[in-house]
Amino acid sequence: MRQRAVFNTNKKKMSKNTLSAQFRRVDVDALDEDNFKEPDIESSSASGNKAEALKIILQNPPLSNSRDVKSQVFAAVLKILMSHKSADIDNSIRGLSEHEVDTLVKYIYRGFAEAKDSSCGPLLAWHEKAVAVGGLGSIVRTLTSLKTV
Repeated sequence: MRQRAVFNTNKKKMSKNTLSAQFRRVDVDALDEDNFKEPDIESSSASGNKAEALKIILQNPPLSNSRDVKSQVFAAVLKILMSHKSADIDNSIRGLSEHEVDTLVKYIYRGFAEAKDSSCGPLLAWHEKAVAVGGLGSIVRTLTSLKTV
């Protein structure tokens, strides 16, 4: 007895959506570490507008996994934080959005992790003011975030 091969005669066409590019919502080129452009904070900080320099650098933190790029941006953020006077911290933080405050808290925690003796006091002052503006939610969002700075 011979067995017959059974083929599906109801050929269905592939979905039309497979040819669509609408599902591609992530710009992978933006995640490439070679395309990261460091914000122009030198001109803002040189002109004395440290709050504007802080806002610029917190708007676009590096998303790549390159430790070199992240270290360069961290050094710039730390330089800006240390150059602030304690009386100006409140005004600088109040001008930040919620996302920028969360990013600032990430940089503060990284500063605690890589602490030097001279940076602990100012970082504690920044942390106090950032939590006063962002609330405990900024701490929780920072600790549960998968993106590091």
